[in-house]
Amino acid sequence: MIVRDIERKTTIVKGGEAPTMEIFKEMERRGHEQIIFNYDKASGLKAIIAIHDTTLGPALGGCRMWPYSTEDAALEDVLRLSEGMTYKAAVAGLDYGGGKAVMIADPAQAKSEALFRALGRFIETLNGRFSTGEDVGTTGDDFVYSLRETKHLVGLPKAYGGAGDTGDITAEGVINAIHAALMYRFGNTSLEGRKIAIQGLGKVGYHVAKRALQEGGVVVAADINPQLVGKIVSELGIEPADPWAILETPCDVLAPCALGNVINEETIDKLQCQIVAGSANNQLKDPSFGDRLQERGITYAPDFIANAGGLIQVADEIQGYRSERVHHQVDNIYDLLLTVFHQAEATHQSTATVAMHMVEERIALYHAIHRIYTKAP
Repeated sequence: MIVRDIERKTTIVKGGEAPTMEIFKEMERRGHEQIIFNYDKASGLKAIIAIHDTTLGPALGGCRMWPYSTEDAALEDVLRLSEGMTYKAAVAGLDYGGGKAVMIADPAQAKSEALFRALGRFIETLNGRFSTGEDVGTTGDDFVYSLRETKHLVGLPKAYGGAGDTGDITAEGVINAIHAALMYRFGNTSLEGRKIAIQGLGKVGYHVAKRALQEGGVVVAADINPQLVGKIVSELGIEPADPWAILETPCDVLAPCALGNVINEETIDKLQCQIVAGSANNQLKDPSFGDRLQERGITYAPDFIANAGGLIQVADEIQGYRSERVHHQVDNIYDLLLTVFHQAEATHQSTATVAMHMVEERIALYHAIHRIYTKAP
């Protein structure tokens, strides 16, 4: 196994050419502390870990497995995702920093015991600086293999000491976010008769659809996997939609629950919703789109608040999982978002900007408090 820290090696070979991304400049711009590359010849593992900010504590974030078209695309994804984890942990009141791992591989074909054991050894080299678990393309069961090589894992199946799947608790947080946005916009939290357009019917989107239906919502949903759509349409009775047109669906709530960057130059003016609240990470291509949503009169629930339920659950595992404590913290997403919405209105800022200020204030406060000497190193 070969482990390379970005501090020592910055060039990724790509068809004999250097990458287009200027890595140190990008780290400086985003505030990253460390990027680590790993290649394991025996298993074929190609993975990147990005650690964004550990002011609040050790980095925590999932491991995504995806057949990225280029190594630059994988690097861009891990940088954005790890940055988002810092925001998510900080605004949720957790004493953890932001990190993320990506594996460059097709989850439908490349999974193996060797691959995940190699990943486990990779994680173990960080000595607890980073813990990880399931994300897009991976499941808790995959990391049972990794558990043989490292203890720095979260989101494991209950049989292996974890709290199980995070999909439903993340969906619970998304529904709380929708409730808060409905209260802000319409003066009540009822989903009865409200049209919810869900992009992505994976482990979170499915549970969002199910919960919305239970509360009387009218659900239209899309996914790039037609077999999955057919199965869930048959089970839940939701209305299917074209995955390439779901963002343009007239609705009360648009819930992006797939991949990021869905609010961009091509989509921003086509949205026909009043609220955006979903589980996808990095829904805005960049923060300026938060301002664009505000200008269009669309209430945006910042994704790193709305989707924090899964992180709250896995963080609680580390200190000894208690379901009541997790649900109490996830319930706070509602109150936190109402505060964000009202502050944004009062200060004439976007909700994305207000939420980011909250993150910055908590990190600065934590840093200031820890200037106090308590013991020798």
